[in-house]
Amino acid sequence: MSHLDPELLALLALDEPVESDADRAHLASCPGCAADLVALRHAATVARVAVDDTSLEVPDRRVWDRIAEELDLTPAVRTAPDDVAPPPPAEAPRASPERKRGRRAVWVLAASVASVLAIGAGVWGISRTVVPAEVAAASLVAFPQHPDAAGTATAEEYRDGTVRLNVTLEGDADDDGYREVWLIRNDAAALVSLGVLEGDTGSFTVPAGIDLAEYSLVDISVEPLDGDPLHSGNSIVRGELAPA
Repeated sequence: MSHLDPELLALLALDEPVESDADRAHLASCPGCAADLVALRHAATVARVAVDDTSLEVPDRRVWDRIAEELDLTPAVRTAPDDVAPPPPAEAPRASPERKRGRRAVWVLAASVASVLAIGAGVWGISRTVVPAEVAAASLVAFPQHPDAAGTATAEEYRDGTVRLNVTLEGDADDDGYREVWLIRNDAAALVSLGVLEGDTGSFTVPAGIDLAEYSLVDISVEPLDGDPLHSGNSIVRGELAPA
């Protein structure tokens, strides 16, 4: 699936009406892009709040130089406002404080927009890597030997293709041994161990090449300390993953 361009997301975060019907449809169906837009809007809101009209400061000349370079402005346009006109003659009336403050506000706003775009690009890049999308989920039902147990499982896919399975287990009676998380093929002909569950929750990387549509059964078992890597046959809970 292709995703929305980061520059488009940055403009939307600044409340620019630039999206098409297709863009709106994509945002409605893509949790990743929707999360990116939320993060960018937060950055934009922080930038707007930071611009306090009662205490505006003229940004450093280097800020303008970097903005002008990024926008590929001509030398004439590159000139900062304070450099455009020479100081007024001594007999000329001085500019009113409101006019000066307004001019500073323009520059602070320009710097803020540039900062938002830069922050937005960084947030977009980070979120594209670390914000996963839920792809499947299951309720884990107790086996007769463990009537008080219950659990959940959710599978999340990251932008680099990594899939992690997050499980919870509650109400399990104390047993000798340890608890192990498994993926079982839906025809019960094969299974894969994901690791040991320590505590009530755990997160496990699904091995590359394992298709959750095929290995759709999530199982948590009690395993004795006997050195045998095979499933003990003593399952606590099990459930089938369904697409999210």
